[in-house]
Amino acid sequence: MEKSVSDAIAYRRSVRIYKDESIDTEKVRKCLENAALAPTSSNLQLWEFYHVVDPEVCRQIAKASFNQPAARTAKQLVVMVVRKDLWRKRAKANLAFLRDSFGHKAKSEYSKREKFALSYYQKLMPSIYSDFLGVLGMIRYLFFNVVGWFRPVYRQVRASDMRVVAHKSAGLAAQNFMISMAAIGYDTCPMEGFDSLRVKKILGLPASAEINMLIGCGIRDESGVYGRRFRVPFETVYKKI
Repeated sequence: MEKSVSDAIAYRRSVRIYKDESIDTEKVRKCLENAALAPTSSNLQLWEFYHVVDPEVCRQIAKASFNQPAARTAKQLVVMVVRKDLWRKRAKANLAFLRDSFGHKAKSEYSKREKFALSYYQKLMPSIYSDFLGVLGMIRYLFFNVVGWFRPVYRQVRASDMRVVAHKSAGLAAQNFMISMAAIGYDTCPMEGFDSLRVKKILGLPASAEINMLIGCGIRDESGVYGRRFRVPFETVYKKI
């Protein structure tokens, strides 16, 4: 029986040592399908999920992750990859979906809301994501900050800002995945300690791809959770206005 959302969140811990016990590949895949349902900026879904089940590839990635226990003892690995470079392809996919949803018709027949949605992917996304060596992003940044003197504007328009946006979306997908794994009694550990260039080479990723995190997967060993959970008092982070 699957855990409730609250129970799964409470159960999830960063497990660093896993039992020598296999886990069901299809169940992990289903959890990755849940990851793909995470909210994502402008619905661009600038992510890819690499589900590593080959023991030799797992060994290579563990080595590139400094042989830390969470990678070395994992039965499977998931690599969350950011593909900001695919924004044109993803925007085009959204456009095709919208046109199909609205029904193919003359431009004059679209409602105001439909025209806005189509324009969002035809004009706004290219104006935000297009860049050349960071120059266009800096021009946008300066322009919007001048406009911002007179009215509220979106200010995160540099190439570095859009990179952060893409990584935030991938992080949301990763959380969906880890909570889904916890719900079925599987364990995970998100990792940032790895040689990203080596991992990209192992997976055959293009230079434009970026790794958001590695996630070790398995069933927790008794020694796999390093102590009681610590969180600063909730009152120090909760601000009611």
